Amino acid sequence: MTAPAPKPKENLQETLQQVVRILNRHRLVENLVHKQDMHKHALVETIVHKQNLAELEKRLEQLHPADIAFVLESLPLEDRLIAWGLIKPEIEGDVLLEVSDSVRETLLADMDRAEILAAAEHLDTDELADLAPDLPQDVMSELMGSLEEDERAELQSALSYADDQVGSLMDFDMVTIRDDVTLEVVLRYLRRFDELPHHTDKLFVVDNDQRIKGVLPIKRLLITDPDRDVSEVMAHEVVMFRPDDDAGDAAQAFERYDLVSAPVVDSTHKVIGRLTVDMMVDVIREESEAEMLSLGGLKEDEDLFSSVWQSARNRWPWLAINILTAIFVSRVIGLFEGTIHQLVALAALMPIVSGIGGNTGTQTVTLVVRGLALGQINPSSARRLIVKEHAIALLSGVVWGGVLGLIAWLLYGDFQLGLVMTAAMILNLQVAALVGLLVPLTMDKLGRDPAYGSSVFLTAATDSMGFFIFLGLATIFLV
Repeated sequence: MTAPAPKPKENLQETLQQVVRILNRHRLVENLVHKQDMHKHALVETIVHKQNLAELEKRLEQLHPADIAFVLESLPLEDRLIAWGLIKPEIEGDVLLEVSDSVRETLLADMDRAEILAAAEHLDTDELADLAPDLPQDVMSELMGSLEEDERAELQSALSYADDQVGSLMDFDMVTIRDDVTLEVVLRYLRRFDELPHHTDKLFVVDNDQRIKGVLPIKRLLITDPDRDVSEVMAHEVVMFRPDDDAGDAAQAFERYDLVSAPVVDSTHKVIGRLTVDMMVDVIREESEAEMLSLGGLKEDEDLFSSVWQSARNRWPWLAINILTAIFVSRVIGLFEGTIHQLVALAALMPIVSGIGGNTGTQTVTLVVRGLALGQINPSSARRLIVKEHAIALLSGVVWGGVLGLIAWLLYGDFQLGLVMTAAMILNLQVAALVGLLVPLTMDKLGRDPAYGSSVFLTAATDSMGFFIFLGLATIFLV
């Protein structure tokens, strides 16, 4: 069955609203009928129930699996399970592949063993590998037993690699040809296929041992004299990947070289699979979403509609760290209570110093995390980047610290207070630049996501040091 074409984003929002309206109407009418005391109450309730669900089922049938996944992720758990129960078994596997990991858990928890097997049997080997970590062990064992020997070997091969490695993402469905045949022979060979594997923009040219020799772009095949040999027109320069390569690096290569597909080879250059652009787009999207959540110290791929307990528990570790840092900041302020009592203007001005420092540090963190993600930062360039960011912080501190110092002078009529404000801004922006650089670089050095919790550490540093520097300078020069 051919899936409907995906909808544009704006139409998806409209579709989601339609689904929500049907579910709301279903719930409202069902509640009204349930409260009525009438003849054949159970029959009427059943009819009403089926009418609304039939409308919802028809609406979902018109959607692409990716669009269904979007709708399911956007619904609260109770509504999500109602909609999930209406999805046809032959596309359930495709939808499970499209939804986020956390939402997939809720859907699989609502399915019995037979339903999971029915959904999985429609998937290709590489798709099963994506789904395998979330499937119950007994279901996975039965699925392995139902596969042909070559398919079982492909699945075991894909499962032997980590999630962030190319081997876990490679597709085994590809077309290989020899270089000692004519293009006419290749064209006749291709006509024997019912359809080509998706995203086939090139054919892989291999020798007798399946070692890569080059690629034949489809467009070159179509416009070249069919009597010419493959060896004459194939491209010898091939962008290829190893199964243990990092998936993020592969995604960047796809973007850099505008690839649609590329071979995956082993240590002997034997072709064992391929990567396609749709997989790489998913990698880029997932890394971008994970980076955005990590900046706030949130768990990657958290279900928006998970239970209150689960969501709260996921956020507590960083809240605990925030409490500790807030207590530390409060004690820093407590050290200068006497200074603040003598010069009340400090209480109004010190949040400005910490706030501007936090914003400056966030800009640095964002720049460094992006550079690390793109592989643009190495030990040599990191040193130059540190110098550059400190120079920027110094320039910004002099300019904007001077502006704020002038404002403080005009507001409170104290020239020395203006100078202290300027000096505190210059010093705290230096701290912000240093922390904004060191936190993501250190996290990356430790093998962690460089964005993970960076904003939390940055805020703690710029707040505590901003208050300490400003109030310390005020104590020395103003009191």
